[in-house]
Amino acid sequence: MSDIIQVKNLVKKFDDFVAVDDISFSVEKGQIFAFLGPNGAGKTTTIKMLTTLLYPTSGSIILNDFDVMKHPKETRKSFGIVFQDPSLDTELTAFENMEFHGVLYGLERKTMNSRIKELLELVELWDRKDDFVKNFSGGMKRRLEIARGLLHHPAILFLDEPTLGLDPQTRNHIWEYIKELNEKEHITVFVTTHYMEEADRVADRVAVIDHGKIVAEGTPESLKRETHTENLEDAFLALTGRTIRHEEVSSKDAMRINARMWRR
Repeated sequence: MSDIIQVKNLVKKFDDFVAVDDISFSVEKGQIFAFLGPNGAGKTTTIKMLTTLLYPTSGSIILNDFDVMKHPKETRKSFGIVFQDPSLDTELTAFENMEFHGVLYGLERKTMNSRIKELLELVELWDRKDDFVKNFSGGMKRRLEIARGLLHHPAILFLDEPTLGLDPQTRNHIWEYIKELNEKEHITVFVTTHYMEEADRVADRVAVIDHGKIVAEGTPESLKRETHTENLEDAFLALTGRTIRHEEVSSKDAMRINARMWRR
């Protein structure tokens, strides 16, 4: 199986602060890959570099055979993303949110409408397609965001805390949809989560980042064996400690620092 994501010697500095410190890892095509770390460990900064939102200080990222720094526009067509913070237009209907996304990606109308129907049926929202999103529950909004992220047939789906704040029943349903999409669409899933039991249950491989460095990588089972623990949460704590961490550099500050680097 070939690698669809290749990260080599990646570094990101914010003035004198090193947020990501010379990390390297790869993700095979079709994997569910969990990228785990405490607050402030560097995982959000890494995801932003992978998805062209931040410009690396040094190192290289190849995503779906595209160099992220040299070909950001082509790279963006290769992935879908579900952000941790809500990104839907709540004054539009479910169908209109999907349609707007399709227009942005230049999808042909007939193909787009068929794809919207297919995905909304998959996440059990087709019967609510004409309802305004402002009336949706948190779980329904998450399902819609996942469907929207898949509309343009991306090779990779980035999920940043996709089940944050959802009840256990809804979280389980979300992961059922994600696993079905992984199998049906043959899509690579790159996910961050603070729910270790989720990563333990669904991830093919896991990388743990702490203080900007990759401190462990392997299958959930291999990490548990390595740390002599019975579950991934205990393995995670053994690798990263129990100290409460601070958040990473804020999105606003990060975007301000890096905006000029993409204007070229």
